[in-house]
Amino acid sequence: MASYGPPVYNWGAARFGPHAQPQDKNGSPGLTLIRTVGLTKRYGTVTALDGLDLELESGIIGLVGANGAGKSTLIKLLLGLVEPTSGLGEVMGRDVFSQGPELRQFVGYMPEHDCLPTDVSATEFVAHMAQISGLPRAAARERTAETLRHVGLFEERYREMRGYSTGMKQRVKLAQALVHDPQLMLLDEPTNGLDPEGREEMLRLIRRIGSEFGIAVILSSHLLSEIERVCDHLVEIEDGRLVRSVPMTVLTAPTHDLTVEVDSDGGQLADRLREHGVTVSSNGRFLLLQQEDDALLDLIRDSVVDLGLGLVRLEQGRRRLEELFQPQATLEDEDDSRG
Repeated sequence: MASYGPPVYNWGAARFGPHAQPQDKNGSPGLTLIRTVGLTKRYGTVTALDGLDLELESGIIGLVGANGAGKSTLIKLLLGLVEPTSGLGEVMGRDVFSQGPELRQFVGYMPEHDCLPTDVSATEFVAHMAQISGLPRAAARERTAETLRHVGLFEERYREMRGYSTGMKQRVKLAQALVHDPQLMLLDEPTNGLDPEGREEMLRLIRRIGSEFGIAVILSSHLLSEIERVCDHLVEIEDGRLVRSVPMTVLTAPTHDLTVEVDSDGGQLADRLREHGVTVSSNGRFLLLQQEDDALLDLIRDSVVDLGLGLVRLEQGRRRLEELFQPQATLEDEDDSRG
């Protein structure tokens, strides 16, 4: 069957190509994505952000912290929607307060709360947002169709949004943040209210935006499993202060745990390894042991061959974010029970 949709748009390639660094206002690549110096925001006697010093390069960045930690305040400051009490904030070399309107042409924002008008279609709304971001009417309509195709709403694009499910509404919010081909997307709890299948699809879309379209992403979420799966850098805020800003590979470094799976009962293999002084825990076909050096790998291989077993899996363990953020892991479990 022929497809009557618009041609596939080559996201980002015309401006700076896939995987490129964000550009500055003169088109030069490689500029720091986010820079804050002593950034502070107070609401009366409440300090929402307290002297934040942060510098980030392009990538898919996870922003974590408990409720009230200052995540949403930071996002509003980076968008130039609120004025800082003191300090400096820059996004792609632009001052977040004095150059806010200019900056927002290059930034897409997906808010957490439900903010969609219910009496218009997704096409009307996303095209309107594209025009607000500076696209001509014809280009806005074309890009809207392609963006809605990308987020999986092409067939439903002319329906009024009052009949949309929560998952469909979240996709519309993602589409309006993406439609003008921004250099940076700020996503505030993008999987909020979604079931497991909807979360999986949303994370897949976000990962593709960052890895294939070359668009920098800041993902604010309290679900550590999402951050671990999608992001390559993590920023943690607590009580308005920076706790850590580190590559994800540092937090999820390999451990000494080694999982071995064979094609039948692993009792014989466990006994053989114990004869060589290896501490082993076994459960059916699975064995868990500590790898001290590469000699253990040779021992496992030789033992499997001698016993006539089939080696199904030999996997080194990695640290998980839940091990470092136990309070957040509890919050995630509670959220899962609701969703």
